[in-house]
Amino acid sequence: MNKIVLNADLGKHEISKHLYGHFSEHLGRCIYDGFWVGEDSSIPNTRGIRNDIVQALRAISIPNLRWPGGCFADEYHWMDGIGPKENRPSMINTHWGGVTENNHFGTHEFLDLCEQLGCEPYICGNVGSGTVREMSQWIEYLNSDGRSPMVDLRRKNGRDKAWGVRFWGVGNESWGCGGWMRPEFYADQYRRFACYCRSYGENVLYKVACGPSGADYKWTDVLMKRAGDRMNALALHYYTEIGGTAPPATPFDEDAWFRLLKNALLMEELIVRHSAIMDRYDPDKNTALVVDEWGTWHGVEEGTNPRFLYQQNTLRDALAAGLTLNIFNRYCERVRMCNIAQTVNVLQAMILTEGEKMLLTPTYHVFDMYKVHHDATMVPVDLTTADYVYGEDSIPALSASASRDKQDKLHLTVCHTDPANDADVEIEVRGRGVSTVAGRVLTAGDMTAHNTFDNAANVKPEAFDGAAVNQGTIKARLPSKSVIVLEMT
Repeated sequence: MNKIVLNADLGKHEISKHLYGHFSEHLGRCIYDGFWVGEDSSIPNTRGIRNDIVQALRAISIPNLRWPGGCFADEYHWMDGIGPKENRPSMINTHWGGVTENNHFGTHEFLDLCEQLGCEPYICGNVGSGTVREMSQWIEYLNSDGRSPMVDLRRKNGRDKAWGVRFWGVGNESWGCGGWMRPEFYADQYRRFACYCRSYGENVLYKVACGPSGADYKWTDVLMKRAGDRMNALALHYYTEIGGTAPPATPFDEDAWFRLLKNALLMEELIVRHSAIMDRYDPDKNTALVVDEWGTWHGVEEGTNPRFLYQQNTLRDALAAGLTLNIFNRYCERVRMCNIAQTVNVLQAMILTEGEKMLLTPTYHVFDMYKVHHDATMVPVDLTTADYVYGEDSIPALSASASRDKQDKLHLTVCHTDPANDADVEIEVRGRGVSTVAGRVLTAGDMTAHNTFDNAANVKPEAFDGAAVNQGTIKARLPSKSVIVLEMT
């Protein structure tokens, strides 16, 4: 029997809204022809930033946005992207397709985007090909209100008051595209760069060190041992599959469905094992584990530039997102910020565009459903679940997380991984009474279902009427291959 027990009187850790962050790299059509269309575009925009994208992301309460990379960050020199646009030098994006960029989207434009979105910026600085001075001056340009050449330059470029950027990444994937460094070397580089990443005024910089790729536990051990006391967070990256050798997002069969969801569930093992290493050096959990790149990585869509990483987004991706977010919620004591890759037109995107057309993906709808957890108190969940058996392998059929918001409402999010069979579940709430339940469900008849520009509402949340309260216990029938959010009062 499937059973979920919510221990409503035991929760004490907050699910930070920053677990629901996003990532926007200069890659393919994420920035140019995504967020940025330019002031002269016929597509409605505000100072060059596309209005419908801003409106859609505000609707899911986007809490933070990471930029400019990714691999791009360690070849980006920020001074090329400030000042009059006609004077900005062009550059070749050597990582992502060798395309020429005109640098019209730079620091001021990104921070204008964040202000329009109502979210916090998370900037990743250049360690791989940059200098300590370059990074230090960028932070001063952003955050100082004193009198200095960098502040004078910012004011000359039209911004009087400092932005007060808080989240700061000291390099990206330094074990790979960010410099092919050994952990010992990066730990020393981190200490050196971080020394000059200064806080200004009341704005205390939140420094994020490059963490491991997937199961590289040695990297975490070395970084925590050598630099753990000088960082606010360590960043883990994990993708369910890496494109190139992976098949496209659609079509696929049940074998691919099962494999992807099993890979998504590996996030829990990574968090547990990396956290155990961090606990040895930081038992009080002062240093956060952040997962600032995560998601599904399929092969690109036919006919698109293979280095633009444009992929379709199906119900399978929505389940992978829901499973992962449930894991983040449950481990929120150590995990305090995450960024799905990437927001528009790249990898597991929230939004796809084609000229003036725009659609919201199934993954977007999961983030919309899960926003009830933002800054809520995590409620511990005891889950008894049947298995979803495929061939000789299996994964849990159900995944769940729960929270209590500031209005004392309980929310439970459940993913049902079995693509063929519905599931009955009993939900018991301990520590308080429950009299009503309501919810929404995201599902479809076909596991490969997705939204297209001709049918943008093919996969979208609907009201869920499959749950009812009976003498204080909730009984629900969950559709196959579904993501559900329940509100209990």
